[in-house]
Amino acid sequence: MFDTTDRTALVVGASRTLGLAITAELLRRGWHVISTVRGGHRTGLHDLAETSDRLEIESVDITAPDQVDALRARLEGRTLDLLFVNAGIAHANVPVTEVSTESFTEVMITNALSPVRVVERLRPLVAENGTIGVMSSRQGSLTLNTNGGHEVYRASKSALNQLMRSYAARHADDRRAVLLINPGWVRTELGGPGAVLTVEQSAPGVVDVLERHHGEPGLRFLDHEDNALPW
Repeated sequence: MFDTTDRTALVVGASRTLGLAITAELLRRGWHVISTVRGGHRTGLHDLAETSDRLEIESVDITAPDQVDALRARLEGRTLDLLFVNAGIAHANVPVTEVSTESFTEVMITNALSPVRVVERLRPLVAENGTIGVMSSRQGSLTLNTNGGHEVYRASKSALNQLMRSYAARHADDRRAVLLINPGWVRTELGGPGAVLTVEQSAPGVVDVLERHHGEPGLRFLDHEDNALPW
């Protein structure tokens, strides 16, 4: 672990559940945090901001490239020690042949294309020895897919992992840590009520992993307990 004094994190997608809990955990550990919401409605993040002067709120829809560019422009001149992109939607758990083209496209754009675009556009703001993290999932592992189900969501997270591997290959000399993180099976809209972890149990582990590998160059696919996952 390292001293978080004067450390700045940007959490993209933090209005509720895991993104909000990760923001709260970073604040608890002394980070200065910039977290984003989509749209102008009040969220749990606004409630959290009333309790801390180390939290700033920005607005961005990561599926809109012009909004991502505008966010970068607003943050120009700032240095981020951590960029963490938290994004994920899932539609009905049905075979891919029953999914509309529109639904498939929305999940892929939100879960795979948009997070990588955010990483590419905001990378220059991240310190050369900083950390770039992206929320992935165990369901993105081809090796671990022995039961099927959630086909489009799985495909989107596999695509995310593949795109981030390509990103890492294109930036092979980059000193930044690049982490794809599985938060565990968490009781969110995505995880469902039968999940084994609460948001409050998962978030500290995610932040532990982000802090533990800070300053370690290279791409890693890890879970919230710092176990390596097979691709």
